[in-house]
Parts: sequence; structure tokens; C-alpha cells
Amino acid sequence: MKLIILDRDGVINEDAGDYIKSADECEPIPGSIEAIARLSRAGFTLVVATNQSGLARGLFDLEDLEAMHAKLTGLVEQHGGKLEAIFYCPHHPDEGCKCRKPNTGMLDAIEAEFNTSVQDACFVGDRLKDLQAGLTKGCRLVLVRSGRGRITEAALESELSPEECARITVFDDLQAVADHELAADAETHREE
Repeated sequence: MKLIILDRDGVINEDAGDYIKSADECEPIPGSIEAIARLSRAGFTLVVATNQSGLARGLFDLEDLEAMHAKLTGLVEQHGGKLEAIFYCPHHPDEGCKCRKPNTGMLDAIEAEFNTSVQDACFVGDRLKDLQAGLTKGCRLVLVRSGRGRITEAALESELSPEECARITVFDDLQAVADHELAADAETHREE
């Protein structure tokens, strides 16, 4: 399985400092929906793993979250692709749950749902907590500069070891990630 795990806010849709609270506020980053669709059409399995503490904070309810995810899923489908699943952590950061990134509960759930390992799966995020969750599970780590990615990139060397930093590939956005993954996949097929 060619698995790609995507963070949501700042990777697929524009991030908002005061949370995305409705489908209307959930605006895709230019090119992100097309990138997901291209990867899906090429046989990649794309899933989302997103912290959504706005639920616990009472900023939106489950119906709002489902509407946001229906919007993103629908947009991908309009471009001929598919998001296979969206996993989310609804908890407040103070709750100490196992699913909120940098913890690995959502990645564990992805493994169980798809009966696979996320080790070596491509994990795309814009925040340190995304990278830390992926590091723990042995994912191939991709940092995008969209969302909070530039801030994260500037802080990497002070937050992670040189060995951990060496495991991270940086791209401008999800379009560039798709270009890279599709080229690498095509190269693998040529070698076979």
C-alpha cells in the first residue's frame, strides 16, 4: 500500500489562528485538492490525521467538523480522487489523550483500519507535533512550508536532533509533495 498521511490545517486547507470553525471557513490551499486527487488517481491511499481541539473547546460541534470534512472529501472527488479516511483527535491538549499529535494514537488507528504499518509511509505536516508523531512511528517525514511550516522549519534544529532533522524532507506545499511522490513512484516502476 502506497500510504500518505496528511495533516489538515496548513497542509490541505488554509490555517487560521483562531481555528477553522465551519465549512465556509475551510478554504483549500491553492493546488492542494488537485494534488490529493492526482496522488489518489495514481494509486496512493490518502488519509488525514488532524488534531481538532476546537471540539473540546466548544468552538464548533461534531456536525460542523463533519461538514468541513465532507467539503474537503467532495472537492477531492470532484477532481477524480478520493480521501480514504479522516482521523481526528477531539480532545483538549490538557486531557492527556493518546491520539493528539505528537502522540501516535491516530497513526495506530490508521494501522488498525487499513491492516498495515505506517512505518515508511509518507507523513506530511506543517507543525513540529506532526513530525514528532511520524518520527515515533518511523514514517517518511515531509514538512510543507504552507500553514505554519516556515515557522516550524526555522525551529527544527533547536527542537530536534541532527539525526531527526536529517529524516525530514521539506517542500513548499502539497503540490510539490505530489510531484515528488509521483516522480519517485514512476521511477520505482521503471526499475521493476
